[in-house]
Amino acid sequence: MTTPTDSPLILLVEDEEHLAQGLLFNLEAEGYRTRHFADGAEALTWLLETQDPIGAILLDVMLPGKDGFEIVSTLRDQHLYFPVLMLTARSNPQDILEGLNAGADDYLPKPFDLEILLARLKTMLRRAAWQRTTPDAPEPDPAPSKDVYLFATREIHFDTLELVVPNRPTIHLTLMEADLLRFLTDRAGQIVPRKDILEQVWRVHEDTDTRAIDNFIVRLRRYIEDDPADPKHLLTVRGIGYRFLPNP
Repeated sequence: MTTPTDSPLILLVEDEEHLAQGLLFNLEAEGYRTRHFADGAEALTWLLETQDPIGAILLDVMLPGKDGFEIVSTLRDQHLYFPVLMLTARSNPQDILEGLNAGADDYLPKPFDLEILLARLKTMLRRAAWQRTTPDAPEPDPAPSKDVYLFATREIHFDTLELVVPNRPTIHLTLMEADLLRFLTDRAGQIVPRKDILEQVWRVHEDTDTRAIDNFIVRLRRYIEDDPADPKHLLTVRGIGYRFLPNP
C-alpha cells in the first residue's frame, strides 16, 4: 500500500504488535504515512532527532523503555508541540488526567472504536493545520473570529491554540489547556465547580481526585497572570472550584 509523500506522518508508539499492525493498516488505508515504534525510549530518541514533520502521535501509556507520560512530558519540555493522542488500557481516571497534565492533547481508553480514533486524529490534524496558517493568509470572513477571546490585553486564540500576553513569547496551548480555558471563559464571572470540569471537559467521573485540575490551574495562572502567586483572573473558590474574571 502506497501513500502520497505529502500526506501527514502519523507516529504510532504501541508495543502490542497485533493492535499496532491493525492500526497501521487502517491509518495507511486512510491515506496517512506511518512510522511505528514498540519501545518508548527508541521513539523518544527518534522524535528528538528527526527532521521529519510529524502530523500527530498516537502514544500508548504502558511501554518498555519509557512510558507515554515520560515521552509527552519530555516533548513539551523541549518545546515540541506535536499533537499527541494517548492510548490507555488503564481504567483509572487519574492516569488519564496524568497524561493530560503531562501535555497530551487528547486521550482514548482501550478498547476503542476505530472510527472514534480516526475522528479525533482528524480533529488534531485540523487544529495543527490552523496553527501553521500564515498571518498573510486571506481571511474568508472579515468579521472578528469567534475563536479569539480578548481580556486585559491578552488574547486566547482557540483556533490556533495560542495565548498572547504582552511582553512574553507566544504561548502554545495543548488542546486540553485550550478546552479548559474556553470552558472557564464561557462562564466568566461564574463559580465553576471542579466536578463540572471533570465531567464536561475531561469526561471522567466526578469522584476523581481533583489535584490534576489544580495542577492545570497552576499552569494556566503562569500563562495569564502577572503574578501567579496572587492571581487576579483565575481565582480559587475554596471547597467548590474556580472563577474566571476577565476584568477584575
